[in-house]
Amino acid sequence: MSLGTGRFAGRMRKNGLDFRMLLSLLVLVLVAGAVALVAIGGQAHAKALRANALAHHFDASAVLDPPTAAPPLELRNYLGQKINIDSYRGKAVLVTFLYTNCPDICPLIASNLGVAQTLMSSATKSKVQMIAVSVDPRNDTPKAVAAFLASHGLTGEMQYLIGSKKELAPVWEAWGVGSSREIEQPQFINHTGLVYGVTGSGKKLTVYSPEFKPSEIVHDVPLLAAD
Repeated sequence: MSLGTGRFAGRMRKNGLDFRMLLSLLVLVLVAGAVALVAIGGQAHAKALRANALAHHFDASAVLDPPTAAPPLELRNYLGQKINIDSYRGKAVLVTFLYTNCPDICPLIASNLGVAQTLMSSATKSKVQMIAVSVDPRNDTPKAVAAFLASHGLTGEMQYLIGSKKELAPVWEAWGVGSSREIEQPQFINHTGLVYGVTGSGKKLTVYSPEFKPSEIVHDVPLLAAD
């Protein structure tokens, strides 16, 4: 049997092949494959753990993982003052898209943000800026906006940005917000009704549904500001 094995190995070497070399290569391939699978599995597991941790860290409806740089946002408010989101670095910025004639979603969002303001301590208030961007350039006049903010207790608390459609449309697109007038009831606008949480370093990180609880905002503001 030993002789037979020796002859087989000899024939292998004559053909340019070494049995032990082949065996070693096979082991290396198997080990490399196992390492690759462990690495891939480890990365997926780490990502899942991070997403889970982020989701439980905030009270938001959703947490973006990874967070993205907040799109540019520079418009004039209803008082004619130029507002740039970059000037609020170091603070949590809550960005939403509203219109004053809205019958449902917009008043709900504005009311909940107003309540959130009343629940915040002075220290927390100093860490947040609320910004609303109009989705109705035709009817969101300075007078209409002033009345809307006053009715929700947001005068002096929220920067409500307005402008022409030409000025507003690029912002809608950059933030992924739809805005279209209803055909049968043109006084109403179909639009994205969400609140976006931007960190102190300028990253869009959290998303809140229109039905968010004011306490969720109060909880998340210090965390957003510190990021």
